[in-house]
Amino acid sequence: MKDKVLELLAEICEDDCVLDDPDTELFESGLLDSLGFAEFLVQLEDELEIVLSPSEVERNDIDTPAKILAVLEERDLI
Repeated sequence: MKDKVLELLAEICEDDCVLDDPDTELFESGLLDSLGFAEFLVQLEDELEIVLSPSEVERNDIDTPAKILAVLEERDLI
């Protein structure tokens, strides 16, 4: 499941670096913006049936692939 989440993220970011480096700064590097993150959440729900509301997380809690996975694990979503 983690791999599928990362593959979705790579697709949204249009860069495979998120697969290789889990500590990639998504927002600082310009790989992801608020619209991209919203699109990522929609894809998570549509393709993997993982529901995470943007109001449930702070930006600094989800600014790397590793942190996104940690949030999803913490909430028993993956």
